[in-house]
Amino acid sequence: MNISKVILSISKFFLLILLSIVLLPLKAQQPHTNNLYEFDNNSTTRWSSFENINAEKGKGGMENNGAKGHPSNGIKPGETKVLMHATGAGIVNRIWITINDRSPEMLRSLKLEMFWDGESKPAVSVPFGDFFGVGLGQTAKYHNAFFANPEGRSFLSFIQMPFKKEARIQVTNESGKRLTHLFFDINFQKINKWNDNYLYFHSFWSRDTATTLGEDFKLLPQVTGKGRFLGVNVGVNANPVYNDYWWGEGEVKMYLDGDGKFPTLVGTGAEDYIGTGWGQGEFFNDYSGCLAANKDNLGWAFYRYHVPDPVYFKKDIKVTLQQMGGNKKELVSALQNKGVPLVPVAIDDLVKINPLYKKDSLVRLDTPGLPEGFSNFYRSDDVSATAYFYLDKPSDELPPLQPLSIRLYKLKDNH
Repeated sequence: MNISKVILSISKFFLLILLSIVLLPLKAQQPHTNNLYEFDNNSTTRWSSFENINAEKGKGGMENNGAKGHPSNGIKPGETKVLMHATGAGIVNRIWITINDRSPEMLRSLKLEMFWDGESKPAVSVPFGDFFGVGLGQTAKYHNAFFANPEGRSFLSFIQMPFKKEARIQVTNESGKRLTHLFFDINFQKINKWNDNYLYFHSFWSRDTATTLGEDFKLLPQVTGKGRFLGVNVGVNANPVYNDYWWGEGEVKMYLDGDGKFPTLVGTGAEDYIGTGWGQGEFFNDYSGCLAANKDNLGWAFYRYHVPDPVYFKKDIKVTLQQMGGNKKELVSALQNKGVPLVPVAIDDLVKINPLYKKDSLVRLDTPGLPEGFSNFYRSDDVSATAYFYLDKPSDELPPLQPLSIRLYKLKDNH
């Protein structure tokens, strides 16, 4: 027997095992897809649009004797338009929408909702514009793994959204004016067999127009259940009382499965979380980006999606962002002496980080003996966020969408 051939055969055997171990989780992350050249006997393709609102077989484009008869609809103030209503099991694969009024006011006034399996409480209830990946009620030319807007005039989502019994997607116009044109199509698969490992898609939006000193902003308040955190897009309107000083020293924290005072996952800063460093300028890629960085208006919009680095939770999850900025000690000290609301946290003297933060007392940065350097400090800004996650149930315990008065408060265009 040739020993080298035996060793080679054993090596190949273990290599195949290793590959199966590596590739199996990747396949499990996308259980609804197959190779492009394979026929899927478990699914039937359907499109919902105004030309076939019920996505029925052989009933598309009937309204004008087969000619273009109903490509769009208007939505009156206070009116709700159902864009998709499907029964049985299925998976939404793609959503495309375009509207004629893409002002920040309209993007924040349209409410997008998604209901799964006949639940009365939506799993998604968010401002339309913010849902499609750009914070601050903005639009931009970009694309990434989840969303796209090829020329700044349309809104696409590629997030897969399974449902077991029923799906309803709708848009409500909560503005005071009629939206004259909404075009859309929602592409989904009806499936014959439901996989118990499938999770329901959820999304949550919130805003705090003036965050509290020393309190982390909740990108995602606590959610109970089993699931996967997909990521978040964040909008920051920096408070001008801090001049143009950097606002993004805050760390992203993820509290998983019973974490108490301290989280399991902690980042190192807002720009670090999205994969850049030393501040944020405009950029985008598949999993992270900054789509608005307006130093004149002090507005930033950025995102991070956890596709190659999945975040799973078995019992619960909470995700927060510290409200913290930084600048040279003497500049921050000058703000403090003027009475600007801030709490010193630490000084980086280029040798080490010198902690200053105490909950029961406030350190004065002009105290003799403190080192020179870069001072981090808690601050108060206007922050909003849209979080995306999967959950093992079709509804959640999160609060309803905040009223229009909060969504539109001091809204501005940051482009």
